[in-house]
Amino acid sequence: MEPILIIGIIIFTGFVAGELSIRIGLPKVTGYIFAGLILNPKLTHFIPESFVVHTELITNIALSFITFSVGGTLLLSKIRSLGKSIIFITFFEAEFAFLFVGAAFILFGPMIVSEPEFTYMAYFIPLALLLGSLAAPTDPSATLAVEHQYKAKGEVTSTIMGVAAFDDILGIINFSLAVSIAGICIQHQSLGFYSIAQPFIKIFGSIIVGCLFGFFMNFIAKMVKQETEGVLITLIIGLLALCYGFAGMFGADELLSTMTMGIVVVNYNMKKDEIFKLLERYTEELIFVLFFTISAMHLDFSVMLSNYLFIIVFIVFRAVGKFSGTFVGGKISKSSLSIQKFTSGGLISQGGIVIGLALLIKQNPAFNSISDVILNVTIGATIVHEIVGPFIAKFVLEKAGEITLNGKSV
Repeated sequence: MEPILIIGIIIFTGFVAGELSIRIGLPKVTGYIFAGLILNPKLTHFIPESFVVHTELITNIALSFITFSVGGTLLLSKIRSLGKSIIFITFFEAEFAFLFVGAAFILFGPMIVSEPEFTYMAYFIPLALLLGSLAAPTDPSATLAVEHQYKAKGEVTSTIMGVAAFDDILGIINFSLAVSIAGICIQHQSLGFYSIAQPFIKIFGSIIVGCLFGFFMNFIAKMVKQETEGVLITLIIGLLALCYGFAGMFGADELLSTMTMGIVVVNYNMKKDEIFKLLERYTEELIFVLFFTISAMHLDFSVMLSNYLFIIVFIVFRAVGKFSGTFVGGKISKSSLSIQKFTSGGLISQGGIVIGLALLIKQNPAFNSISDVILNVTIGATIVHEIVGPFIAKFVLEKAGEITLNGKSV
């Protein structure tokens, strides 16, 4: 089958499934994932498996756009205006999710999989670190859809949206550290000064690359006289690809670099609103359709079914981390009781960036022994989170008295 025909099938099927999802009250991303399941070569044999294996370029381009947009949410003036409660809650709910999931896999992993070749150092600790890092991010789009649909308004709603916008950033930093440490464990490297410093050097190098390309983009945007939308889109695509490629070439973290580039642009570019609205208006839908549909086409049903207990552990302990971290962060920042009790319910939805991070793990040969498990656990958990997340968000916002119907709280 012609590759361009396959791309057309993927885009159209994903689009239709996304529209159908909205009609039955689910987020579009859930439809994209189900489209990918329908087109999955291991299920329908309609799309050749050889095509799915070679989709790395498409997913990497999509990831550069997604992480750039995530960085674009980190407007320093906005953070200052949000107050300390959102900062504390974001930190604790993200890091508690990371710690609870990581600890759960270290504790329960050997009980679930008792193969003699699966040692702590080479299997369970790397698995725990990587899955723990994938527990932090929240998908704000599902909660945003609930907020818009029911016209939710109030302190809990504002806190949920603020936290969901920023915990992706902590998730990417956690991921970068986890990848470096997990690689050391799997490759049995001794703990010398370099191996300890390596994750921090990688993070610092990634930030440097992102800053360089961010300021370069700001400079070029200022120099270009005819700033049509076409010119700006061309500039964004070109510099994002360069930033991602240079980061990979020099051993930096590509996602942290492109995210840092977004942070620099949103804080120091006079045309920041135009740039990010342009991406949202013209590229976001296409990027999401391709990315999520292709991601689900990587799913191996036999691996997912054989690791269903891992999916349950991930979902349960991520929720425990989110709820306890939100409560602790709210207590420390002296937030209202409503924020402490109800905010975490709006942070359950998960998608977007975590699937991309799982795909990056699959692309890394060092993680061949655990990458299929991580990808399938991540997609399996995402399907559950994207289905139940909006309902939980609606429930907690009702309890907080912030959902209105005909002008009255319900």
